[in-house]
Amino acid sequence: MPNLNEEFLLKAAATARTAGHIWSEYAACEAALESAWGASTLATKANNLFGQKQFHPPYAGTGTITLPTKEFLHGAWIHINAEWMSFPDWESCFRTRMDVLHHLSHEYPGYARALAAKDGVTFIREVSVVWSTGPKRAVEVLQIYSRYKNIFIAA
Repeated sequence: MPNLNEEFLLKAAATARTAGHIWSEYAACEAALESAWGASTLATKANNLFGQKQFHPPYAGTGTITLPTKEFLHGAWIHINAEWMSFPDWESCFRTRMDVLHHLSHEYPGYARALAAKDGVTFIREVSVVWSTGPKRAVEVLQIYSRYKNIFIAA
């Protein structure tokens, strides 16, 4: 019987596939890291599993929620309030995440390289360059994948 982390990953990967997200198992691992396994305030109140910040004007089909966060800037962690996208469900979150990557791929070459990736590891490394200010994001996501990859094979 799967534990709570495994249940989260299986649900997230299935939802990612339904929403058309590439590398769905890796995206589930990203969501686990970014949302504290679905337990973060942003995830529970706004179904935002990726820490997707809101655009101005707001991104179509999303609401906005303001919450505190910490960002790694100029070699140090700082605390700020940020406006985040709010989604009606996880599927909308995964679908919008893909839309955002496509939309910003001309501005951020890392997103373009991530979208063209031939494997999940490359996808994570490239998308992580811009997606988060966390300096170890790619390593942390890949550690989650490495630890839980067998559940995806068994599913």
